[in-house]
Order: sequence, then C-alpha cells, then structure tokens
Amino acid sequence: MSIEIGALGPGPFEELARSAALHGQEPIESTSERELLVLWLDDDPYALPVERVREIVRWRPITPVPRVPAAVRGVLSLRGEIVQVIDLRLRLGLAPSLAEGRRRRIVVLHGDDGQMTGLLVDRVSEVLRLRDEELRAPTGRDAGTVVALAPQGDRFVSVFDVDRVLDLGVGA
Repeated sequence: MSIEIGALGPGPFEELARSAALHGQEPIESTSERELLVLWLDDDPYALPVERVREIVRWRPITPVPRVPAAVRGVLSLRGEIVQVIDLRLRLGLAPSLAEGRRRRIVVLHGDDGQMTGLLVDRVSEVLRLRDEELRAPTGRDAGTVVALAPQGDRFVSVFDVDRVLDLGVGA
C-alpha cells in the first residue's frame, strides 16, 4: 500500500500520511490490530480502514458531471487518473457544507474493482490504532454504513464499511 505524502504538502498531514504509509512495513505484534484513518464531518468523528486509503489530498476544484446521484460532486484529475468524488456529508444525508475551507480533504480510496474514489470530508485528524476486541457493534440506526464503533477517549468513532459507503445504488 502506498499513500502519496507529497500530495499533502508540508504540515501535520504529512506526518499523518507518513504514519499511514508505514502501515504494513512495521511488524504488528497482534494479528488483531487495526489502523483506522479518523475523519470528521462537523464535530463527529468517523473512520476508514487505512488499508483502503490510497492518499489524502487538499480540497481542489471538482468538475461536475450531469445525471449522477446527488452525493457525487463530480470528478477530478489526480496525476492523469480520473477520480469520482463523493461528498460524504451528502452520502450520509447531512446538510452540505457551504465552506471550501482549508481543512477540507479528499480521501482517495482503492476500490475492489481497481477504481479510485474520493470522499470529500471536513477534515482528517489521525490514524487510530486499536485491537479488534476494542470495537463495539453499531447501534441500530448506524447499521447501514457503519460496521463498528471504536472507543476514543470519552466518545466513539463510527467505523465505515467502505463498500457500503461507496455503493450509491441506482436511485441514490
């Protein structure tokens, strides 16, 4: 797995990307340890498995595409490859963000089909490392796209099932 560090530019995201890129290079003592990339929508934390993350890029203009599901913001060119970008806020039924803020990021994911898809998020903060036994089952209302809840301090981080998040369905 490789995460492009140069796409992040200098700053705290370089360290975050470097940490994620080192995944798989260091021996893991327990086979049940997971690494999750923590991202935020408003003040709510969510997470994605690090092994599905290709890179994290800064906000950039996205080219709209007609007749696509509402959650699809459009496409962007990433080093010559076309990447579909899904607004994760819209995908989850949240109000769209009006700001194109400096902290917004596009998390580029590897798809099972070899395609890349970007998720537009409000910000990315860290890589969370924990054991499988620390994960909790999601509540009934979260069960659609969330497969687990990960403890982080005094709150829980909702862990996404990437394939469900990316599945927009025919009528989405």
